[in-house]
Amino acid sequence: MKTHTLLMPLDMHLHLRDGVMLENVAPLSAYSFSGGLVMPNLVPPVDSLESLKAYKERIMATIPNDFFEPYMTLFYKNYDRKFLTGIAEHITAIKLYPAGITTNSEGGVSSFDIEEMRETLEAMSDLGIPLCVHGETDGFVMDREAEFMSVYELLAKNFPNLKIIMEHITTKAAVDMLDKYKNLYATITVHHLLLTLDDVIGGMMMPHNFCKPIAKRPEDLDALLSVALEAHPKVMFGSDSAPHSREKKESAGCAAGIFTAPIALQLLCEIFEQYNKLENLQAFVSDNAQNIYGICPEFKEVILEKRPFLVPKDYNGVVPMYSDKIINWAIQSIE
Repeated sequence: MKTHTLLMPLDMHLHLRDGVMLENVAPLSAYSFSGGLVMPNLVPPVDSLESLKAYKERIMATIPNDFFEPYMTLFYKNYDRKFLTGIAEHITAIKLYPAGITTNSEGGVSSFDIEEMRETLEAMSDLGIPLCVHGETDGFVMDREAEFMSVYELLAKNFPNLKIIMEHITTKAAVDMLDKYKNLYATITVHHLLLTLDDVIGGMMMPHNFCKPIAKRPEDLDALLSVALEAHPKVMFGSDSAPHSREKKESAGCAAGIFTAPIALQLLCEIFEQYNKLENLQAFVSDNAQNIYGICPEFKEVILEKRPFLVPKDYNGVVPMYSDKIINWAIQSIE
């Protein structure tokens, strides 16, 4: 049986939600990953030291039997330097959402006024706090990420010592931006390495393939594959695994988000093997993130094997990508 071993896999963009949903999904990430960068877009958002500590405690309470480090993030606001100095040791990054652009982002940034943001971003630069950005405008849905490239340029030029993570990039334009500024980095999801818009609405509407940013064109998929498969040192894996109940996904108002956490490593093995690049998967799924964020996860060894695996129809009511379909890799053991 063909096997492949991954050490300390990391998911650097993860939604764990809260309440019952947190209890359902957090153990699934904790099982196969050493850690994950946890998004702060709860209701209300995680925007204070008190709410951050409380949320981390709730996460840890759901995973008593598996080692997993929740790397915590703060919801971006124009914080002052004193506040950031006090919270820096408790967070791994700050997450910026344009207002209203995705799930629970209504309190996000409505205007990218550099002078209004200067105190916060200069303090983050000095303190070594990375800025993670959901990079979309409110324009035509297929153009939103490409239109946001000018904002990334504005931020990168004005704050050259600020580490900026372009989250879940989906376009060739974002891939091209990677090497333009030394302080720009990116996460890439597994679903954006597999899907184009055709897989969402090309035939019948596929609600469980609908996410934001939406899957794009074949040439965009090719660009993402080109940097992921080579494990470009400025890219890393971030699942953007976003659980919603079946009812929210299959309703007229279809919630945005694809749930991949339980099968992400298996799918990545399948993709990297298909292109004869399995030797680069370790860097993409762990080593690059450790270098970019300066983190040292606890040891975890995940051994995957090439054998048919039937993806469950749902995980505690949350429908995963490829629900009830067979994929080609499975987890053999975890140490």
